[in-house]
Amino acid sequence: MNSKLNKEHIVIDGNPPEPCANHSDNRHFADVIQTRFSRRAMLQGSLGVGAVAFLGGTLAACGGSSSSSRPGGVGQPRLGFDAVPAGRDDTIKVPAGYTARPFLPWGTPILGSMPAYMADGSNTGDEQAEQMGSHHDGIHFFPINGSSEHGILVMNHEYIDRNVIHAAGPSARPRPLDEARKEMNAHGIAIVEVQKGANGEWELLNNGLNRRLTAFTEMELAGPVRGSDFVRTAYSPAGTHTRGTLNNCGSGFTPWGTYLISEENWAGYFHLDASIDPVPRELARYSVTGWQNYHWYDVEDGGAPIDDAFTRFQTAITGADATEDFRNEPNNFGWIVEFDPYDPTSVPKKRTAMGRFAHEGVVPVPAVVGQPVVFYSGDDSANEYIYKYVSNANYAEGMTGDDLLDDGTLYVARFNDDGTGEWLALDFDDVDFQADMSESAIKFSSQADVLVNTRSAADMRGATPMDRPEWGAVNPNTNEVYFTLTNNSGRQYANRANPRVLNRTGHIIRWKEAGAPAATTFTWDIFVFGGRDVEHLKGYVPSTGQHLTEENYFASPDGLLYDESGILWIQTDMSGNQQAGLTADGDFGNNAMLAAIPETGEIKRFLVGPMDCEVTGVVLTPDHRTMFVNIQHPGDRSQPGNFTSNWPSEIPGDRPRSATVIITKDDGGVIGL
Repeated sequence: MNSKLNKEHIVIDGNPPEPCANHSDNRHFADVIQTRFSRRAMLQGSLGVGAVAFLGGTLAACGGSSSSSRPGGVGQPRLGFDAVPAGRDDTIKVPAGYTARPFLPWGTPILGSMPAYMADGSNTGDEQAEQMGSHHDGIHFFPINGSSEHGILVMNHEYIDRNVIHAAGPSARPRPLDEARKEMNAHGIAIVEVQKGANGEWELLNNGLNRRLTAFTEMELAGPVRGSDFVRTAYSPAGTHTRGTLNNCGSGFTPWGTYLISEENWAGYFHLDASIDPVPRELARYSVTGWQNYHWYDVEDGGAPIDDAFTRFQTAITGADATEDFRNEPNNFGWIVEFDPYDPTSVPKKRTAMGRFAHEGVVPVPAVVGQPVVFYSGDDSANEYIYKYVSNANYAEGMTGDDLLDDGTLYVARFNDDGTGEWLALDFDDVDFQADMSESAIKFSSQADVLVNTRSAADMRGATPMDRPEWGAVNPNTNEVYFTLTNNSGRQYANRANPRVLNRTGHIIRWKEAGAPAATTFTWDIFVFGGRDVEHLKGYVPSTGQHLTEENYFASPDGLLYDESGILWIQTDMSGNQQAGLTADGDFGNNAMLAAIPETGEIKRFLVGPMDCEVTGVVLTPDHRTMFVNIQHPGDRSQPGNFTSNWPSEIPGDRPRSATVIITKDDGGVIGL
C-alpha cells in the first residue's frame, strides 16, 4: 500500500513506488478488457446482463444463501445506514447511529517496561520495541475462548514517516544508529490482548500475550527454499533462518488459528553495491537495483563497530562465498510469514512454498475438511500478477502450517477475453511448466529457483499483467473471489476500445472457480469501476448498469473484507494529490471505506478518514458488533514541526499517529445492517 500510487503523487518520506520491473511481453489485462468490454457498451450500461450471464448466474445464487450463517439471522442483506458524505476534515466520520473511537495509536506502550509515548517524538529505539509500531495496516481479531469481547488483536505496521517519527525529522547520512533502530522497531507486527470492559469501552491488557515482531526478530525459513544456495548468509550459513519482516501490508489467517503476514515493498530497503555485477534476476526482477529509502546500512555509533543487523541491508559481495556476507539477504524477504498469536514464544516461519514477490496480502478460502487449503495473493506493483496457493494435502482437524503450507502448488492467473481464465502451475515438475520452459529463454534449475524467482516463472508461463493487484476477499457463502486493482497510471492506452485510459481510479474484479476452490479454471467479470467526473473514468457497476453517485463514488480501491453478513467492505488508498482533488479524476475527498452488497450493486460510503491518511485493514468480532479499522499515516505529507494532520489528537500542533479505530453501533446492533 504505502501511498505509492501514481506519478502525480509526490513522495515526501514514505516508501516510493517500486519501479516497474516486468518487461515481459505477456498480454496485459488492459488488452483483455479492451476486447471483452467496449467503451461504448460500458458507458451505455449494456454490460449488465452479460456480466451476470458469463458468471453462470452466481450473482443470483449468492442471494439464495442460508441466512443461518449471517449475524442477526438476516437473509439477503440491505445496508442499514445513510451514506457518509465525502469530505476533507481531520477526523473520522461514520454514519449517524455509530460511534468511532481511536485505539492503540503508534507509541502506545504494550509490553516490557511499558515506556510512555513522548509527544515530542523523543522515544528511543529500544522504547519503540515495547510500543505499538507505526503505520497500522492488516489486522485480525483472534477470540479467546470464542469470545467477541475478549481476544488478541494482531496487526501489521507497514512502514514509517521519518518526518513524524523522529523529534526533528531524520538526520543526514551516516545516520545515528538509534534512529535506524527506532525505525526498524517501528516496522513489523503488534500482538495485543484486548477486552471490552463493563463500561463498554475496549481496553489493552498485559497478561503475557503481548508481543512485537520487528525487523530484528529471528525467523525460520520453511518449505522448498529452506537450505538452498539462494538464502545462505553469514547469519545463517545453512540457509535456515533470517532476521525480521518488512513492509507488512495486508494479512491473513488460517483455520488452525495462526496469523499470516505479507511482505510487500521490501525491495526498497536494500542498497545494491557495485560489487554485484551482473545483477542476478532474483534482484533485478524485484527492483533491488539501487533505489533505497531508509539507508539502515549507512549508520554510525560514535566510531563503534556496526552490527550486521544493520549492515546486511547493503547487498554486496565482501566474502569468499555467500556464507561470509549478505549478498543473498534480499532473498530472505518477499514471503508469507506465519506465526501463532496465542503462543508468545512461537518462532515465525517464512512459508516459501507460497512464492516470493511483493505480497499485498494473503486471502484464505474457507477451509473444508477433506479438501486442500487455498490462499490467494496479489503482487502489488504495476503490471504484476495474481497468484493462488493450493496445498497438496487435504485439510483435517489438527493440521498446521507445517502440514499444509510447505508442500503445495503455486499458480498464477491468466485472464482470457471471453470471461474465462486459468491457473498456470509454477511447479518445476509440472509437464506444462517444463514444456513452456523448453520454448523460453527463461530457465530454472529447481523448485527453489522457481519460488525465489516467482515473477520470472510467471513471466515464462504467460500470466496476465494486472493494474497493481492488491487485497482480495472471498464471499464466505459462495467462495466467489473479489480483488482490487488499485490503479496503473503508468499505462497509457488511448485507443478507441479502451474504457480506462491510464486507469488512475482502479476497479474491482471477481471470479468464480470452476468447481472447488482448487480448480484450475475460472470465469471472471468486473464488479465495479472506480471514478467520478471525467467521462471515461466514471465509476460504474457493470452488473447493474448504474454509475456511482455522491454517496458511493471512490478511487483507488485497496483493502477488502467480505463478512458473513454478506457485506463487502472496500477501503481506498488514493494519493495525496488525488485526495486533494488536484488530478483530472475529480474530487473524492479523503480516503474512505465503503460497504457493498454485490448481489444488488448497493454501495454506500461508511467511513471517511482524516487528512492525508490511508484507510486500511478491517476486521469484525465474531458477533459483528465491534469493528476494528486501521488508519495509516495521517498527515503523510508532513514536514518536521509542520504537520498536515493532528489526528487522533484534537490539539493543533500535535504530531499525527497511525491508530486503530473501534466502531460500534449505538444500539449495540450488527455493523452495517
